[in-house]
Amino acid sequence: MFKKLNSYFLLLLMVLSFAIVGCSDDDDDPSTPAKSESQLLLEYLESSTAGDYINTIGSNIVTASEVKTNITADPAKYLVIDIRDTAAFNKGHIKGAVNKTMKEILTYVKSINTTQYTKIYLICYSGQSAAYTTSLLRMLGYNNIFSMKYGMCAWHSDFAASWKNGITNSWASDFVTPDVAKPAKGTTLPSISTGKSTGKEILEARVAELLQAAFPSIGQSSLKPNLASYFVMAYWNAADYAECGHVAGAPCYVPKSDLKSTTNLYTIPTNKPIAIYCYTGHTAAYAAAYLKVLGYDVKSISFGGNAMIYDIMLSKNKATWKDSEVMDYELEK
Repeated sequence: MFKKLNSYFLLLLMVLSFAIVGCSDDDDDPSTPAKSESQLLLEYLESSTAGDYINTIGSNIVTASEVKTNITADPAKYLVIDIRDTAAFNKGHIKGAVNKTMKEILTYVKSINTTQYTKIYLICYSGQSAAYTTSLLRMLGYNNIFSMKYGMCAWHSDFAASWKNGITNSWASDFVTPDVAKPAKGTTLPSISTGKSTGKEILEARVAELLQAAFPSIGQSSLKPNLASYFVMAYWNAADYAECGHVAGAPCYVPKSDLKSTTNLYTIPTNKPIAIYCYTGHTAAYAAAYLKVLGYDVKSISFGGNAMIYDIMLSKNKATWKDSEVMDYELEK
């Protein structure tokens, strides 16, 4: 009897040993590919740790009037960072603003206690490069940073020409209304290489790298003759996409929905440059930052639909620049 039991125990131990070895061999199987940096980064960005920022909040844009109200009422709780170049800053800026360019801003925010401020406002020329920069910093967890709509163009008439000159109707006859189907879903992301091994580290390296480069934008006049070279994304809600029309060949990607890995992120091509537009260029800049971090070759179309079909958007009461946006608040020089 005991001999039989011993035999059974020995047999059981042998089976367990083979099972453990088998599992170990599977884990170390060289045929199982390691995750790419872009995959690790995407998983991190969509995790609860990183807050899945682009698919939950999407953009963080405030008006010039909010900035004015808050910095007047309690300046100690609100910080204004102007990311324009020094020459533009010296021509006039918001009182108390700190001048730090995109290349300097990450070092600067790391050097201060950002949590002491209720909100930190990023200011640029037209609001678009500040939106891009804000998006990059928010991905790092600086959740109290916001960009100001229309930038210094909204603060004072001395700078409003930038937005006025950006408005055109040059695409009015080129916009079409039939829906465009998104491409078939792919299985890969763009290739990125930072040498880092975790999503958090990869993100930090990517953001630092992108802040040393220029805001990736393209003007509508530069895009039009080269349209066939680009995959164009209309970053609008579906109703406005149908009502206002869109660039020929441009599918609709809905904010806070279609950039998820589980929805339509994998329909965006990795083998050609991308041009993304929204209404004013602000929200597209936020999305462009996200896609750029993941390695997509993307540019935000300057001034969005306002630069292409201004009168159509105005007639349909969509987000458009108006002279009433200019507050003519005090400038410090």
